[in-house]
Amino acid sequence: MKKLITMLCAAALASAPFSAIAADSSEPIVIPTHNWSSQVVMAYVIGGIFEKMGNNVEYVPADSQAVYEAIRNDDITISHEVWQSTFGKSFYNAMEKGGVIDAGTHEAETLEEMGVPQYVIDDNLCPGLPNWEALKDCHEVFATADSGGKGRWLEGPQSWHGDLMPDRIEALGLGDKYVVKFAGGADALWAELESAKKEGRGIITFNWTPNFTDAEGFVFIEFPPFFDGCRKVDGGDGSCGSPKGWLKKAANYKFPKTHPSAYKTFSKLSFSTKNIGDMASLVDIDKMSHQDAAKAWLASNEEVWKPFTE
Repeated sequence: MKKLITMLCAAALASAPFSAIAADSSEPIVIPTHNWSSQVVMAYVIGGIFEKMGNNVEYVPADSQAVYEAIRNDDITISHEVWQSTFGKSFYNAMEKGGVIDAGTHEAETLEEMGVPQYVIDDNLCPGLPNWEALKDCHEVFATADSGGKGRWLEGPQSWHGDLMPDRIEALGLGDKYVVKFAGGADALWAELESAKKEGRGIITFNWTPNFTDAEGFVFIEFPPFFDGCRKVDGGDGSCGSPKGWLKKAANYKFPKTHPSAYKTFSKLSFSTKNIGDMASLVDIDKMSHQDAAKAWLASNEEVWKPFTE
């Protein structure tokens, strides 16, 4: 009889979905959402994977710089898009204080920089681009109603990079020809990019890769090369461009103990440039909600994410 019960139990476990046998603590895994599409969709993608493993998940809006201190204080469990050039310093500062661990690196490499849509190059609206020195002779092409006759650089929210771009304009000697305007969020960047495209006008805007714009074509301006110490906050003059960098994952130090299966999956998880661009395009091109985009991506990409759970 005991042998029969054992066999029945083994059969039940074998037929159970992995979510039923891989659950960790019943405490929720808290995932932050920021203000750009790939990060939010990926939050729901990763949360969806955790839920399929039997875990509870909560999503909370969080400042993209302060999130590492929140992880350190155990208010948030993970951060899944740690961009080297923008958030690396905040990430490492939190690690030095204790409470934050490096949970690995995505396959995708990153670049965050000012640039122009491909048609600006193709239509030769500013001859000499993408070399930054071409900007000296074509600021009128990028002027807008709110730029006072100067060319406009449309930056992301000021909370992303502080005065990085205003510092660069001054250091490059472009202050009398260009002005930086800050967008309220990623959606505002894409709306202005779409408007400029329809009108066929010049636009200089902040962008990044991986992103949905990789598919349509976007050209990053080639500024003086980045080197350690070149930025104004690090003692330099701020004229340098942005470095190509890594895309890491961060976690609270308790996560491997409270949710060992989820942490193992999270540490193995590594998305490519195409993976992340496809996630973002479901929102920014197909106009799906972030939640629906995550469900759609998970449903059509099981071969990508399931191996991370094994």
